[in-house]
Amino acid sequence: MSLTVYGYPNTRSLRVTWTLEELQLDYEYRLVDLAKGELQSPEFLAINPAGKIPALQCEDGILTESGAIAEYLVERHPGAALMPAEGAFRRGVCRQWCLFALTELEQPVWTIGKHKFALPRDQRCAEIFPSAGWEFQRALKRLSEGLGDQDYLLGDSFSLADIFIGHTLFWGMAFKQPIEAPNVRAYVERLGQRPALKAARSREQAAMEAVSG
Repeated sequence: MSLTVYGYPNTRSLRVTWTLEELQLDYEYRLVDLAKGELQSPEFLAINPAGKIPALQCEDGILTESGAIAEYLVERHPGAALMPAEGAFRRGVCRQWCLFALTELEQPVWTIGKHKFALPRDQRCAEIFPSAGWEFQRALKRLSEGLGDQDYLLGDSFSLADIFIGHTLFWGMAFKQPIEAPNVRAYVERLGQRPALKAARSREQAAMEAVSG
């Protein structure tokens, strides 16, 4: 299956490249240079009219939204065991944490990001930062309770949920949000050592260096 990822380092595209690396799939990575305004270029808008990354082009068509892309890839390759079997309760638990990442954990982090750099300057509001930080800490408390003393959110088994949650935690740290719970700090360290994550980051950085160098 021919796969092309459109992305940029340290964005939601890392969820997709990390998933692809965990699945050990071949793919092409095409950098969409945010600094050059390429999100709004006619070429990229033909891929995603919303002007957002990531996007995945495959033999069946084009997918957008990191959550949908990652689930599609995992479901196409069930042997990798990144998602429990269809109909299993553990699959529901996995999707629960995926959705928690996208709706509860990411929301305050991205609010901070938007008001730091993403929104037009006249739409940014620094007064939102304390409230967003409080929301993130509340979500972290729920994550700590759900993780407990497990290595991963499904116990001993690494899953798509860990990719979604881990990526969002890395964003939180990049935005200087403290992670105080010892089990969550250990979890972040554990995820950061995964070879597939390192490979995904290297792939994205190499694409960036190829353009700038």
